[in-house]
Amino acid sequence: MPPSTRKPLEPRQPPQPFLRRVITLPELVDPTRYPFNIRAFRGGIDIELRKCVTFFVGENGSGKSTLLEAIAKKCKFHPEGGSRDHQRRAREAHEEDLPGDDESGLASALRLSWLPKVTDGFFLRAESFYNFATYVDEVSTFQRYGGKSLLKQSHGESFLSLFVHHFELGVFILDEPEAALSPQRQLSFLKVIRELEASRQAQFLISTHSPILLAYPGATLLSLDGDRIEEVAYTETDHYRV
Repeated sequence: MPPSTRKPLEPRQPPQPFLRRVITLPELVDPTRYPFNIRAFRGGIDIELRKCVTFFVGENGSGKSTLLEAIAKKCKFHPEGGSRDHQRRAREAHEEDLPGDDESGLASALRLSWLPKVTDGFFLRAESFYNFATYVDEVSTFQRYGGKSLLKQSHGESFLSLFVHHFELGVFILDEPEAALSPQRQLSFLKVIRELEASRQAQFLISTHSPILLAYPGATLLSLDGDRIEEVAYTETDHYRV
């Protein structure tokens, strides 16, 4: 038989992130004032995002939530949690500026590099999720969240309902999502991440204390416990050791 003329299949490239780099402008970093006096921020920030799932780890006060909130502001998401659409609606409903509209503090010093640029996504803050759920009920859009009010579900159910029914395309910035999730629901959440990552349409930036979430295969883990933000192996985290 003649040799096959079929070209060998090229290995499929792994999913690529939309947001590729987060840096601070040196001239805007003043290590004598907050939040630049946080240990991990004093020398400036330069984060290269090479994968679609990145976890930020560190002790309380290390700057995880501060960093994610600043990135969310640069993405124009609602500073209390939500998407660009929620930010726009909130601005229309208030004559005064919303908290964080001026991009003061860390957000003003950040620059984001994209390939390609996307505007879809969501910022989740566990501590202010109730406010977001109330907003959803007020505008009667909970049909997008499984057809049931988020306020009429348990905390864990409403979190998973958001993940399953709302997360599709975009960058999803999640601040300690495990706060409302049992260990079993954390595993369900990891399944959602895996399915969205495989779709090549989603990127996740997640701060967490959960060793279950940190075990997500192939994720990048960035520690804020040192003098700079640097990558760390799962087994080297305090969360794993404890």
